[in-house]
Amino acid sequence: MRLGLFMMPLHPPQRPMHETLAEDTEKSLLADRLGFDELWVGEHFSATSEPIASPLMFMAGLIHRTRLAFGTGVINLPNHHPAIVAAEVAQFDHMSGGRLMLGIGSGGLASDFELFGDIAPIERGKRMLESIAAIQAIWAADPPYEIDGATWPIRLTRTVLPDYGVGFMPKPFRREGPSIHISARQPDSYGVTVAAARGWGVISANFVAHRVLGGHWRGIAKGLAEAGRPVDGSNWRVARNLVIAANDTEARARATAPEGATRYYFDYLGSLAKRAGLAATMTPRDDMDPMDATTEDMIEACVICGSPKTVLDRLVALREDTGPFGHLLMPGLDWSGVNASWEAETMKRLAEEVMPRLRQHVEATARAAE
Repeated sequence: MRLGLFMMPLHPPQRPMHETLAEDTEKSLLADRLGFDELWVGEHFSATSEPIASPLMFMAGLIHRTRLAFGTGVINLPNHHPAIVAAEVAQFDHMSGGRLMLGIGSGGLASDFELFGDIAPIERGKRMLESIAAIQAIWAADPPYEIDGATWPIRLTRTVLPDYGVGFMPKPFRREGPSIHISARQPDSYGVTVAAARGWGVISANFVAHRVLGGHWRGIAKGLAEAGRPVDGSNWRVARNLVIAANDTEARARATAPEGATRYYFDYLGSLAKRAGLAATMTPRDDMDPMDATTEDMIEACVICGSPKTVLDRLVALREDTGPFGHLLMPGLDWSGVNASWEAETMKRLAEEVMPRLRQHVEATARAAE
């Protein structure tokens, strides 16, 4: 059971970008000091509330300051030429000594959709698959490159000079390239099944209700079984918003406080989800009208809060109810006002008081099943 930090990141839109970038760097360094294993960073081009356009660029500044493994959460492939992604990812993989995990997606921000041409959802999915196939083809072979594609046919044949290295695309640090991962939101996603069958990892989004996670596991298990792969959750990451304090009352107060980053997060995302018709996965009950769901309802559905013991018990129950996820990702929220100290306490208690006991439980469960 590994522990990671997942940052979209999400900040109030009026905050200066240099300030939030420094804050996100500080948070990443704290995660490293506390023994977190992974850092995942999202990509958005057109929202000052979600201001990192290049997760690779952000994480490059942390390579020599941490021992963390790095994940793109995610690179939205329809918005990029695959040759550029192939080259930049290969470079980062070398810079980090093979510490990169490549999270890919088709996009999730409406303003980015418009910015890049209002591509229909089905077409974005097709472009994502075309792009990753082209990226892997580039990594797998030397030139000449003749890679067919409906959107990005790639040709590099006339200007190949082997003695000079001209025309040769960079290969990743590891021969097989970085591991590939997708994010999951819908409970019965066919993409989850396809990803698992291909050996890709799955990241269950933190902004879906706990009840949705079981659907992700069913899709993962189906894909693994159909591909003849071991049916286990070792490559499944579950992101959950967490608030941990000395006691349950204090943790609950922080999770719902008007000045709290947790409340801001779900008020922001819940409002956007309702506008986009995507709020059904954020409600505590599947029979609830998502348009009637309040911010408090969404916090109830998506957040685990309490004392270290309560959080441990809830994580154990979550894993037993939904499936054997092998990684827990804690989202990083905004640090305005009291939130820096609140989230730092959550990170510390999670790493030092909850995770050792959760790992013991997972190991004991695995031994009992042998």
